[in-house]
Amino acid sequence: MVRGLYTGASGMIAQMKRIDVLSNNLANVNTTSYKKDTTISKSFPEMLVRRINDDGVRKLPIGSYDLMPVIGKMGTGVEINEVYTRYTQGSFKQTENPFDLALEGNGFFCVETERGERYTRNGSFLIDRDGWLVTKNGYRVLGENGPVQLKKNNFMVDEDGNIFQNLEYAGDPLRLVSMEENEWNETVLVDRLKTVDFPKIRYVKKEGDSLYMETDYSGAAFVKEADRPKVRQGFLEQSNVNPVTEMVNLIEVHRSYEANQRMIQSHDAALGKAVNEVGRV
Repeated sequence: MVRGLYTGASGMIAQMKRIDVLSNNLANVNTTSYKKDTTISKSFPEMLVRRINDDGVRKLPIGSYDLMPVIGKMGTGVEINEVYTRYTQGSFKQTENPFDLALEGNGFFCVETERGERYTRNGSFLIDRDGWLVTKNGYRVLGENGPVQLKKNNFMVDEDGNIFQNLEYAGDPLRLVSMEENEWNETVLVDRLKTVDFPKIRYVKKEGDSLYMETDYSGAAFVKEADRPKVRQGFLEQSNVNPVTEMVNLIEVHRSYEANQRMIQSHDAALGKAVNEVGRV
């Protein structure tokens, strides 16, 4: 009977963790390039339940059989085994802003932080007063030769991540994406965006502010040469969270939590009856 209390309590704790994950997914449904998290539950070992009134072995001339047969299996609880991130591609939103970049395919942009190199798929970039290409948090975007620095706002990024700068054009930067090739009379290759991937992307850790970091299990980040992700200038990748699906899952988790709660109340009532009534006999 007491075992049932622990089983119900473990179920409630697991559902609370699922609620936290689902709520975080819904809170970031409009966050650029956010990747949703998913929980994996693991059950504790099941126990075989036998009849306790009949025990022993009955022997016959032709053999023997057990007098305490197995009734069935009984679960002993559940726990959250892992919270992992689904890196499925989000949809693209066209902004027509040349500072907005999106990755089509597997990979990450690299940025320089005070904690070392970090990785992101959020391509909402800016140019600071010193000409460095930075994230909205001020982290410098890395090219294959180091942080990317531009002299003016007149740059273009092709699908391979190459950054070109037109030294003659100094007009409205919002028109750069739609410029014809013959308007780029004097272009200079500044650098190529550093895009990386991981041997085991499942174990990459979220750090906040749309940043990711490598772990011992994910392996070291490596620069992608073959099968590089395509860079889309003037686009942003949207979150891959489906709000309808997450809301349905949230309702399901709430009902599972309430079912475990009722089970604990039932066991508590039965235990109280056993102590107060059966104990007097």
